[in-house]
Amino acid sequence: MSIDWWTLGLQALNVLILIWLLARFFWRPVAGMIEQRRAAAQTLLDEAATKRAAAEAALAEITKTRAGFAQEREAILATAKAEATTARAALLAEAGKEAETLKHAAQEAMDAAQQAASQSWRDHASRLAVDIAARLAARLQGEAVQAAFLESLLSEIRALPGAARQAPALDVFSATEIPPAAQTSIAAQITAALGTAPQLTFQTEPTLIAGLELRGAHLSIKNSWRADLDRILQDLTHD
Repeated sequence: MSIDWWTLGLQALNVLILIWLLARFFWRPVAGMIEQRRAAAQTLLDEAATKRAAAEAALAEITKTRAGFAQEREAILATAKAEATTARAALLAEAGKEAETLKHAAQEAMDAAQQAASQSWRDHASRLAVDIAARLAARLQGEAVQAAFLESLLSEIRALPGAARQAPALDVFSATEIPPAAQTSIAAQITAALGTAPQLTFQTEPTLIAGLELRGAHLSIKNSWRADLDRILQDLTHD
C-alpha cells in the first residue's frame, strides 16, 4: 500500500484552511454576540436589583415614619387626658382626627413609593394579559356568542329612556360580516326594542373581536369584547 503524500498534504491544508475560516468568520462573531447578550442581560438584572433596593429602602423609611406618627398620636392622647377631664371628649376627637390624617398621609406616601417602583411593569403585564385575552376571545366566534351579545344589546336599548331611543339613523357594527338574512332579523329586533323605525346600516369593524355595537348621532351602546377588554385594561392600569 502506497501513500500519496501530495494528496494527504493538500487534504491537511484544506482542513487547516477550513478551521481558520470557521474560527475567523463564524466562531468569533458568534462568541461576540453571545457575550453582548450576556452583558445586556446582566445589565437588566443589575438595574432591576437597584430599583428593588431603592423601593425597599423607601418602604423602610415610610414604615419608620408611620411608627413615629403612632407614637405622636399616643403622646397627644396622654397629654389630652392629663390636661382636663371636662375637655376629654373634644381632645380625643381632635387627636383621633389628626391621627387619621397622619395615617392617610403615610398610606398615600407608601402607595406612591410602591406605585412608582412597579407601575410600568404592572401596565406592561396588564396590557399583555388583555392582549392574550383578546386573542383567545377571537377564537370563540359563533352563533351562540352572537345571540348572547344581541340579547345584551336589546336589554340595554330597552333600559334607555324614551327620548334617547328617538334616532332617525343608526349604525350597527359587528366584528364579522353578518349575512343578509341575519341582518333582517337583527334589524327587526332592534326596531322593536327601540319602539321606532330608524334607518339601520350594518358595518363591519374587526377590532370589536365579537359582539354588536349601536352608534348614532346622540346614541352609543358599546356591547363587544373589545369594549369589555378596554374596561378591564382601564381598571387594571388605574387600580
